[in-house]
Amino acid sequence: MKAGRILVAIFSLLSTLAPMAHAQLGSGVVFDPTQSAHALQQIEQGSQIYTTAVATRNQIVTMYNLAYQLSRLPQNLAARYKADWAQWTSLSAPPNTYGNTAALVNALNFGALVQAQQGYNSAYVQAQSYPSGSYSALDARTQATVANQYATSEIAQTTTTNTLSTLGTIRTSEQGFATQLANLDSDTFSTDPTQQTQSALLGKINSATLLQIHAQQDTNQILAASVQQQLVAQKQQIDAQNRALNNAIYFQQNFPTSIQNVNNGVSNSMHSISLSVNGSY
Repeated sequence: MKAGRILVAIFSLLSTLAPMAHAQLGSGVVFDPTQSAHALQQIEQGSQIYTTAVATRNQIVTMYNLAYQLSRLPQNLAARYKADWAQWTSLSAPPNTYGNTAALVNALNFGALVQAQQGYNSAYVQAQSYPSGSYSALDARTQATVANQYATSEIAQTTTTNTLSTLGTIRTSEQGFATQLANLDSDTFSTDPTQQTQSALLGKINSATLLQIHAQQDTNQILAASVQQQLVAQKQQIDAQNRALNNAIYFQQNFPTSIQNVNNGVSNSMHSISLSVNGSY
């Protein structure tokens, strides 16, 4: 609308000046409509540039005001939503009366696999090696039972030491995790405008997501360790059940022969007993 009013004023001005120029300069001055149209076009372009510049300025001001508002955190937000969380703590030193507990506690606190192995060896009852000569002298069924029990013991040892190492590692890493979480918590409720910009907000969202993934990973490790312990207990139950079934089958298959051997033994013993003084009968 403003550009249209300017054009109308220019046309009126040119219409007024054309007769005056003709009167002052005589008939030798000729009005050039092409040049006039070009001048009007430049004036129109200048008006458009001005309009665009004003619109751009208004848009920039609006964006700045919005960014400034977004950078301002409500003053009571921390008081309304900030909360503490449970933290892992290191196990206190035990009395260690007989010197076999400290290594196990160290494994739970620090999680090194070597410490876990030392803790297991010091605090758990160890299975002794079966004498080779005695083991080879056993029958096949007894050898299978002994080997099965040793396999269960060794699997339980490996699973237990792995669980000790996992728990100790998570407890050790929790200190750094708690620091990062405290920093994120502080920045989230900070009144510093630089911490509330769009870039800062996106960075905190990304950091919170990564912290959540790491926490979920630790949870998965604990669940995996728990499942491993359950598998060992389940193996012991399965072994006991299968051993009872095998003993029942063995008894059914060998009962007649065993009873026959017992009867023969009793009969031979009775026949070998003599009631006569001279042994004739």
